[in-house]
This record gives sequence, structure tokens and C-alpha cells, in this order.
Amino acid sequence: MKIQLESGLGQNLIRGYAPGRITINAQAYTGSLIVTPQRIIADWPPLAFADLLTGHFEAIVALQPEVVILGTGTRLQFPAAALVRSLVEANIGLEVMDTGAACRTYNILMSDGRRVAAALLMIEE
Repeated sequence: MKIQLESGLGQNLIRGYAPGRITINAQAYTGSLIVTPQRIIADWPPLAFADLLTGHFEAIVALQPEVVILGTGTRLQFPAAALVRSLVEANIGLEVMDTGAACRTYNILMSDGRRVAAALLMIEE
């Protein structure tokens, strides 16, 4: 799906997503990633929801967002509380949704000036 939002000049804007691909600004990514308004971490290790580990969320804490949008692929899946404990301890909000919804929500929060991080697992092909 192509997203037409035009705000966010100078920030990382998700322009579109499809199975196996997320486009941020003019660059297409084909693996799991973390995106904030100022930074893209293109080598986020989990390839699928089942691969998520505690350390993957600890890496997000270091970015100091106020909220994390976790995109879990094609369908909504909730991580175990133990996996996201580092977010809770750092008072970072967590919203979980499928990756398409996470992309759209990230753009809205980013355009509102929020300190948001989207941790996105690819939509399965």
C-alpha cells in the first residue's frame, strides 16, 4: 500500500509497504527494521515474531522513544510480558498491531512531533 502523507520534511517518513518491503523516504527495505523520525536501524535481528528476544527490546530502549509501535507482520500478535519488560521499566509506551497499521500509526505520531519508534517485522509474502 502506498501512503500519500507529505508532512515530516527532513524526517523518516514511511511512504509505502507491501509483503516483503517497506519504503521509507525513497529507500526500500526488505528486512525487519526500527525507524524513528531521525534514525533507521535496518538490521534489526528478528526476522519473524517467533524470533523476538528480550535484547531486541532493550535496543529500542536505548533510542529513548516515548512510545514504540510494534508491527508484528501480517497479523496482530502480542509479545509475552517478559520480552517487553525493559520498555515498561523505562516508562516507554507500547502499541502492538499488524505491520501495515504500525506503518500508518508511526507516520501520524511522527507528524505530530512525538518521540516514536516503529519496530517493524516484514509482512510475510
